[in-house]
Amino acid sequence: MARIGVLSISDGRDFVHRQTEEFIADAECRLVEALRGAGHEVLTAPSAITSNREAVRHGRELADAHPDLTVLHYAVWAFPQFTMMTAEAIGGPMLLFGSIDPVQPGMVGMLAAGGALDQIGRRHWRAWGAVDDVLVATIGRYATAARTVGSLRGQTFGRIGGRPMGMNTTVANTDQWQRRFGIDVEEIDQWELVLRSERVPGAQARAGREWFERLAAGVHYDGCALTPDLLERQIRSYVAMRELITERGLDFCGIKGQPELTDNFATMDVTEALLNDPYDFEGPKAPVVCATEADMDGALTMQILQSVGGGVPALFADVRHFHADRGIWDLCNSGQHATWFAARSDDPAENLRLVHLHPEVFFFPAGGASIQHFAAPGEMTFARLTRLSGTYRLQLTRGDFERYDDETNAELARQSTPEWPHAFARWDAPADRFLARFGANHVHAVPGDRRATLRAAAELLDIEVEDLGEPPSPGAGR
Repeated sequence: MARIGVLSISDGRDFVHRQTEEFIADAECRLVEALRGAGHEVLTAPSAITSNREAVRHGRELADAHPDLTVLHYAVWAFPQFTMMTAEAIGGPMLLFGSIDPVQPGMVGMLAAGGALDQIGRRHWRAWGAVDDVLVATIGRYATAARTVGSLRGQTFGRIGGRPMGMNTTVANTDQWQRRFGIDVEEIDQWELVLRSERVPGAQARAGREWFERLAAGVHYDGCALTPDLLERQIRSYVAMRELITERGLDFCGIKGQPELTDNFATMDVTEALLNDPYDFEGPKAPVVCATEADMDGALTMQILQSVGGGVPALFADVRHFHADRGIWDLCNSGQHATWFAARSDDPAENLRLVHLHPEVFFFPAGGASIQHFAAPGEMTFARLTRLSGTYRLQLTRGDFERYDDETNAELARQSTPEWPHAFARWDAPADRFLARFGANHVHAVPGDRRATLRAAAELLDIEVEDLGEPPSPGAGR
């Protein structure tokens, strides 16, 4: 939930304010109680703003508490200049709320203030109407978007390794990241993982292996590509990554993996899955976004999705195949899916009972386990930050994960790589439009329809949104 500031704006004439003061206070109280009832932390001023000095003082006091979003509340006619002075003082994201009443012209006050802000180019959102669940949800979405964007500034991304296999879309400009998102990039060699893995206590690696053996649907050792020692090596890599994250102060990360680690050490499937999960063999924890192939824009998309999704894991996957006869996509990637997606439960046992650890195949001679499962069904938002001529855009669509009977799941998986995790997705974007316009081979997802919140976040970041599930506007080019 978000931290929301509420400031009521009033008439600058003393005799008018005296007549409306109680009305404003009652209206503000209803708004504040509704927001707190939804779980938000709400900060208020001691009184409505009736002068420029109060606007500056109350605005600065509220700004010092660092709200994610400030709501300027208009229950009556309000002098627009007070809004302008307040906006200057608070600086951060702002929403104007005009209550509807046939007697008091709160909506008039909101429109006058909004027009003045428009004239100086001060970005803001607007909401109006009765204080009900719809309004509270609307303010909550904007507050979540503001919190998400604000939280990016000051974060550090850990890039373990460089560009994998010539994939330009995995590499972003660090200056652009610093300027637009406020994110620093810490470059770390993959050799750190190898060195640190050797120092992980054997008992810790064994505990992780036994946890998988006890809870997973199956750990399919073959004596070659997957052995107990190889699985423990992957768990050691996970522990090493946890240490790096703590020591270097990393907020999210990505691991190159291919080809150095996958040729000579082990695949990073277990490491990446556990980092993204809300638990590990030592208990509950916060998910840490980790993108395979050190995909910077992929990791950043996941970090945003995880925030707007309330902290649940975000999906990383290849857009592997389109089953035209069924109209579904097979989103499949080498073990990267967090095990949480198997049942979307906070209880690891509920998820892992649907998860198999198979010997790695395909391009990975070093071996190790692949995390295999079929994603649980439900509504999802699919998204990806991509760049067109160097300019960021947010491409997204709404859709659903589908899961079928065991025979159908297995048959669909056999057409790509059955040892890997699969998310069968049906989304709003037509296949021809998606394939013609989508700017990467990796896509990301989070449960629920989060498009409105993502649009608001993109607006704050000054990034264009392209909903591939909606018809393009007339004359829109690539």
